[in-house]
Amino acid sequence: MKLDVYDRISANRGPFRAQSEWDISACGCRALFIHFLQFWTVRLTKQHKLVLVNPVNTCRSGFSVNSSSRFPPLGLGILARLTPDEWDVELVDENFSPFAYRDADLVGITAFTSAANRAYQIAAAYRQHGVPVVMGGIHASMCCEEALQFVDAVVIGEAESVWPQVLADAEQGKLERIYRGQWLDLIGLQPPRRDIYDRRYLFASMQTSRGCPLDCDFCSVTAYNGRRYRRRPTREVLDEIESIPHELLFFVDDNVVGYGADSRQQALDLFQGMVERGLRKRWICQASVNIADDAEVLEWAGRAGCRMVFLGLEAEDIDALSEVNKRLNMKRGASSYEQTFDRIHQAGIAVLGAFIFGMDSDTPDKLRRRTDFMLEGGVDVMQATVMTPLPGTQLFQRLEQEGRLLYTNFPEDWSRYDLAELVHRPKHVERAELWEVIRECAQRMYDPPTLKAKAKRTLKATGSWEAMEFAYRANVDYRNVVMANGIIT
Repeated sequence: MKLDVYDRISANRGPFRAQSEWDISACGCRALFIHFLQFWTVRLTKQHKLVLVNPVNTCRSGFSVNSSSRFPPLGLGILARLTPDEWDVELVDENFSPFAYRDADLVGITAFTSAANRAYQIAAAYRQHGVPVVMGGIHASMCCEEALQFVDAVVIGEAESVWPQVLADAEQGKLERIYRGQWLDLIGLQPPRRDIYDRRYLFASMQTSRGCPLDCDFCSVTAYNGRRYRRRPTREVLDEIESIPHELLFFVDDNVVGYGADSRQQALDLFQGMVERGLRKRWICQASVNIADDAEVLEWAGRAGCRMVFLGLEAEDIDALSEVNKRLNMKRGASSYEQTFDRIHQAGIAVLGAFIFGMDSDTPDKLRRRTDFMLEGGVDVMQATVMTPLPGTQLFQRLEQEGRLLYTNFPEDWSRYDLAELVHRPKHVERAELWEVIRECAQRMYDPPTLKAKAKRTLKATGSWEAMEFAYRANVDYRNVVMANGIIT
């Protein structure tokens, strides 16, 4: 970690070592002068100020309750990288401190659905001062007309192809209302400017691919990133990893190993390249159950530092999988899950199993059986989210048409759509009864003795203390989330 001149003087280290509190060496004085000269030269050559904002839902804590589950805003970092040098860029990140007004010539905001109303509140603060606001990201892309009521311009979809035009129009005071990003090939994708991120982030996020061909009922990835799976060149990914100072990484791809022989080879090249370059990283990734199809890929993933893989399992019975169009899982059958877990464990990797509670086919007995499966099976980390219809998904469209959404005072009610509340009317069970069962199951899953027992089983299954540590910490984080949201006490 680099220290600026003041840090190094106060720490009394290096070439700026002071003989006393008041006696700074001539070398230190020259360095101070050069530092201030460079600082003011840069500031005076900047013609515009861009403030990027990462808002957080102020009604519920969510993942921000844990320092270890706060995600750096990758998209905003990429926009900062694409912004020309004549712009001074600052990130306001509510993961660590509440929004406070900064002067700006242009403001860029992104937001998940649960933080959309907070984004609009921050946008209003700037528009009252005549500062134009551009909003992008998943929610604005899915709810463009809504967002345009609160901001000056909306970027729909991936922003790389239109961001230069947004800046040029802003400089001329002629912002368009809508900019539509294109799904570009990922050759030459610019890495984020990580220097704008808060230093308290415990891990770095990065992306090796975009798009997903599966189109699950509850997911908006295909609407946002397309159904064509696009990968970055392996060498560019390796170069970016090599430039990251963090030891911990999270690959945010929906499926880091992809689909088909070409993607399999690229994933293998990536993992082998990490080993060959000596990139000593420990990392988590997301994948589909097909990651267990190839022992060689799994072996190299483990050797490259993979300690945990997130699998979207959703349910252990065929009716529930069919309901959400989880085609890959349906094809293999939930009976194959344990074999999948065993193969992943053999590579020294823990399994984070993501399950959904509150599907139309769910009954109290089914949810209790799902919980039994999570507790007794080979899943190391238990993620249980409430079925949530997010805008842009087939699920949202269907429930809206059926009049089953319980909270529709938008944008205020978007804060409830955070995967922790039952926001729709169940089809076959009274909402109150289903909710009580969900609370009962969460209490069973996140009981502290249960989490300790899970950790022992993870160590036995993987033979890896690091995998066990990752898994136990993740389970504790999920416990903290459900406690913060009042699901358990």
